This record gives sequence, C-alpha cells and structure tokens, in this order.
Amino acid sequence: MLENTPASVEIYRLGVVRPGLTEDELWRAKYIYDSAFHPDTGEKMVVVGRMSAQVPMNMTITGCMLTFYRTTPAVVFWQWVNQSFNAVVNYTNRSGDAALTTNQLAAAYVSATTGAVVTALGLKSLAKRLPAVMSRFVPFFAVAAANCINIPFMRQRELKYGIPVTDENGNRLGESVTAAKSGIIQVVVSRIGMAVPAMAIPPVIMNALEKKAFMKRFPVLNAPVQVGLVGLCLVFATPLCCALFPQKSSMTVSSLEPDLQERIRQNSPHTTTVFFNKGL
Repeated sequence: MLENTPASVEIYRLGVVRPGLTEDELWRAKYIYDSAFHPDTGEKMVVVGRMSAQVPMNMTITGCMLTFYRTTPAVVFWQWVNQSFNAVVNYTNRSGDAALTTNQLAAAYVSATTGAVVTALGLKSLAKRLPAVMSRFVPFFAVAAANCINIPFMRQRELKYGIPVTDENGNRLGESVTAAKSGIIQVVVSRIGMAVPAMAIPPVIMNALEKKAFMKRFPVLNAPVQVGLVGLCLVFATPLCCALFPQKSSMTVSSLEPDLQERIRQNSPHTTTVFFNKGL
C-alpha cells in the first residue's frame, strides 16, 4: 500500500481516478501520503524522522535524560542521543526541496550536537549551587537551548537560499529567506512547547515519588515510571504543539524581501499573500 500511495494521490490530483479505487481507499492513501512523504520533495521520509515517531522515540530518550542526569558521562551520552535524533527529525521535516551536501549535513550535525552538550554541561554545573530539585530541570533547559541551535543549523541552507513560496493555487513564485526565518522560528517555538509538559511535570512528580517507601525499595522502577510519565505528557503535548502553527503557513507579500516583492508584483500582480511549508 505504501509504495503505491504517491501514485494514487498524484494521479487523483490530476483529475484521474484509478479504476476500482474507493473513496475510503483514497482517503487512507492521502493520510499515509501526508504522514510518510515529504510535502516538497515527495520523498519517503525516514521512519524515526516522521512526526508519528515523536511520542515513542521522545518518551524513551526524554525519560532516560530525566532519569540519568546526575553524572557527567550520562548527561553527555543522553544529550548526544537526543540531539542525534533531533538532527534526523529536523532534516527529515525540513522545508523546501533543495538537497544538503554531505559536508553541510556533517557540519550542521557536529555544530548542533556540540552546542547541545556544552549547554547541558554548563547548566549542570550551575545547578550544583541550587536546590537539588532544580538539577532535575537541567535536561529541559538544555533541550530548549539546543532546539534554538539544532534546528537553525540543520536548516541553514534555507536561511541562506530561502524556501519556495507559492500563491493560493500552489504556483511557485520564488524563494524567500524571510519565509524560512518565520518557519524556523515557528518550529522552534513548537518544539520547546512539546518539551515543557514532558520535561517539567515528571521531575516534580518523581521528586515526590522517590521519597516513598516503595520507590526506595524498588529503585529499578525509576526509569520505567519516568518514561511512562513522559509518554503520557507527550501524547497530549505533541499534537497540540504541532497544531500551534499550520504546516502550510502564510505571510503577506509586503513582508517578503524587496526583490521578491517586485518579482511577484510583476508576474502575479493580484497576489497579496504567499504560502510556504514551514516544516515540522
């Protein structure tokens, strides 16, 4: 079904209905196409990079970050795992259809991951002077800061060359760096919003639970309970924060770069609003 999905959807968009294709099958094909294939390139996305993988992947990684935060090696390891995963997600859900070279990808990955690890270690050092419960929030602040580093780095090509903007009918009007900046800011806000419940609520609950006799008796339950709490928060936070901004964002022509504004006025004088894929 997955391999035939793009053909079914694209053919239908051209006004051709495949013989024997029912309405239910068409809607199912569209749901699969929208979730598994990149909206700009049409390529099938890596499984762990899709939004559908956010809850199971993040609940495991975040739960472990919140559990193993006391030692420096543990902080380094789990921040590296988290930022490696984020790098895959950010690349998979980038906006635009321009490919990144291997060197650009490597530079972006190393810069983003190094920045995240340094941030986490710096915050961990500062937390030593604060109440013990505050050290539990180091992973959250590190992840929030790292998102501000990782996402722009992994999408740096968009900031340099811009992303495609279209009219309301999907006709491509040019590439805009302004639209790329807007899309990246929206994604950063959404990602930090996802992390707030999952990384701020479980530490408070776990701080209380660890004082209970059964948790002291069975410390091995710490990680599973924490992962479960994170997963419960992410089930609600992920769709809510993905919905904060529409994937197909828009902005007025007057907000774009002057040269692009001029081109649009010449080639499409009636267009006042442009649309673009902000990424996820």
